[in-house]
Amino acid sequence: MTPIRRIAFIGNSLPRRCGIATFTTDLQQAISTSRPNLETGIVAMTESGQAYDYPSSVALQIEDGNIEEYVRAAAFLNAGRFDTVCLQHEFGIFGGEAGAHILALLSRLTMPVVTTLHTVLAKPSAAQCAVMQRVVEASSKVVVMANKGRELLRSVYHVPDDKIEVIAHGIPDVAFVGPDAAKAKLGFGGKSVILTFGLLSPDKGIEVMVDAMPSILKHRPDAVYVVLGATHPNLVRNQGEAYRASLMARVRELGVEDHVVFLDRFVDQTTLLEFISMCDVYVTPYLNEAQMTSGTLAYSFGLGKPVVSTAYWHARELLADGRGVLVGFGDASAIGSEIAELLTDDARRQAMCRRAYAVSRTMTWERTAERYMSVFESARPGHPLKALARSDISLPELRSPAAPDMQLGHFLSMCDDTGLFQHAVHSVPDRSHGYCVDDNARALLLACALNNSGEQRLSEVLTARFAAFVQHAWNPDTRRFRNFMGFNRTWLEDRGSEDSHGRTLWALGVTARRDASPSRRQWAAALFAEALSTAEILRSPRAWAFTLLGLDAYCAVAPHDLHAREVRHSLADTLMSALAAVATPDWVWFEEGLAYDNARLSQALIMTGMATQTPDYVDAGLRSLRWLMTQQTTAAGHFRPVGTAGFGELRQHPRAFDQQPVEATATIAACLTAWRADGDAEWKTSATRAFGWFLGSNDLSVALVDLHTGSCRDGLHPDRANENRGGESVVCYLLGLAEIRQLARVNAGLTKPTALRAVGF
Repeated sequence: MTPIRRIAFIGNSLPRRCGIATFTTDLQQAISTSRPNLETGIVAMTESGQAYDYPSSVALQIEDGNIEEYVRAAAFLNAGRFDTVCLQHEFGIFGGEAGAHILALLSRLTMPVVTTLHTVLAKPSAAQCAVMQRVVEASSKVVVMANKGRELLRSVYHVPDDKIEVIAHGIPDVAFVGPDAAKAKLGFGGKSVILTFGLLSPDKGIEVMVDAMPSILKHRPDAVYVVLGATHPNLVRNQGEAYRASLMARVRELGVEDHVVFLDRFVDQTTLLEFISMCDVYVTPYLNEAQMTSGTLAYSFGLGKPVVSTAYWHARELLADGRGVLVGFGDASAIGSEIAELLTDDARRQAMCRRAYAVSRTMTWERTAERYMSVFESARPGHPLKALARSDISLPELRSPAAPDMQLGHFLSMCDDTGLFQHAVHSVPDRSHGYCVDDNARALLLACALNNSGEQRLSEVLTARFAAFVQHAWNPDTRRFRNFMGFNRTWLEDRGSEDSHGRTLWALGVTARRDASPSRRQWAAALFAEALSTAEILRSPRAWAFTLLGLDAYCAVAPHDLHAREVRHSLADTLMSALAAVATPDWVWFEEGLAYDNARLSQALIMTGMATQTPDYVDAGLRSLRWLMTQQTTAAGHFRPVGTAGFGELRQHPRAFDQQPVEATATIAACLTAWRADGDAEWKTSATRAFGWFLGSNDLSVALVDLHTGSCRDGLHPDRANENRGGESVVCYLLGLAEIRQLARVNAGLTKPTALRAVGF
């Protein structure tokens, strides 16, 4: 194998003022000098409205909120033939919800990615969890800087251990020297110096250290606390220097203004090392335990300084076994006592200095670069080209987040004893729009799916509720199902749309075949037969398709119903005629335009063809579905459902927005039906890709679902997700999830492939 020649680093870069920028720059420089003939470059994240005088090592910038620039960056890296990309991941430096914009870049890369995770959250939000899992999926290896990171990746995110590497934060390799020379140079000669450095922000706990100064001064009147660092730029933009002013006011209040020095400076590395060299004790009084990495801690420890720190994760590991001193969070008394003791016990302090310096020799940037290069090499052989947005994961290994657990919390909150509400305001049911038979028919399909997935007790309750709604929707006078009902349980019409009639027939057919209750199966079959006669006069292609899906199930339990068999062939022939009348080599479809639930038309023909042993139906369904998938797959390879903005346009390429969950669900079911028909594994990949749309494999790299509650946003606008989470959306997500979970069981050998027909909605 040829040696690695080109490496790109994605992250912040100096002169931007932040820890990620410092780390990225230091790592890039260390690796660039680790081997001859090695080219490196940085793709720098830049905040909107900001500009930096980047050095020549920065090959490209990305404005964090502009998703198109992430896509262009991927094209730049691919065209540049980089051997490896090393991503520095921190949620706050990328645009999109939970930094999801970075997925648009990762999904398009054609080389292995090694990701350094600067934060690993123990209790992530649903969005943070989804983004983290997809970043990990896209990475051949992930690097953390503490064993706590490895532990959380395994327990919270289920990352396999062999994918995780622990590499300590790098440090400069400088000689061990005493503090006196640096003190004299910087104007602190004759003082006992305590130091904190880094960007100033409230989570650093500086006020706790200020409160500790009076007790320290009782033991060491010559002590001075130096706080080196500019205020964090984000804090300055939002609040100005209010936090720094509050600290200075506290210093004056305690009367220690001669012993606390604030140096509002962002210093270069040479100056920083001089300040660290002069201190007698370094302190990190951070307030948050969940600090996975601290560059300030690593640098001070690496220069052989005694460290007093609160017990955040990184400090707990680095300073264990007496290598430093750990104290409780927010405990000024304990910090003061420990620092005073170190400043008055020269022998203990010097011993701690020597031990820290000796232990830290394995952390030098030279050694860190060697470790990273080894990881880069191990990531190369046989690495999968994981275009994330394509969700082309190995189906036999399907697991979270591709097949999450079935969470029904939001779905149940959208129901009352009448049925499923149509809409929600965010995640709160909106009673003002009442109910509709469309959504309750979908919910009846879901209840049957739950019965087949081991949720029999819950399925029984839900099936009874939705069946009652469907029964009440039937209007024997018009021989049609009503659709819209107000919250006061008053029907708003005497008949619903053709599509709602067809969809209700579909739900009844599946209930007649799959419901656990023999009595309810009989009810569903009887009402199906009664309502079927109306289907013969319907003129909507989707109504035909929905009815055919219902007939597929109904005819399996009523094989001697000759009328149903005749209607099935009649509707299938009608769809065939529509396809023949409209289709051209460039437009293989049943209508002049694309609308909603498109894939159901192809699915209906494939299912009918398999059941009736009519190859022409199957062939037409497969042919039209293949064409539809070309319209619903982006150049980058991810699923893009037909957008509502293009409904009604004739023979036009689909509009990208607004995208609806119903399209993804229909596509999942249709592709799995196609797989059962011809055995082509690509259909399984397409189904998984369509399901990935819910999880964030989409144009905005935004997850539509909350994996903890099972709620699903109503769709994607051009610039954001729709925050409302209505009945149709949650049912569509859960129906798609039921299919994918069943597929996972089939691929794992736990279920026979034919069992997919039990879920084939």
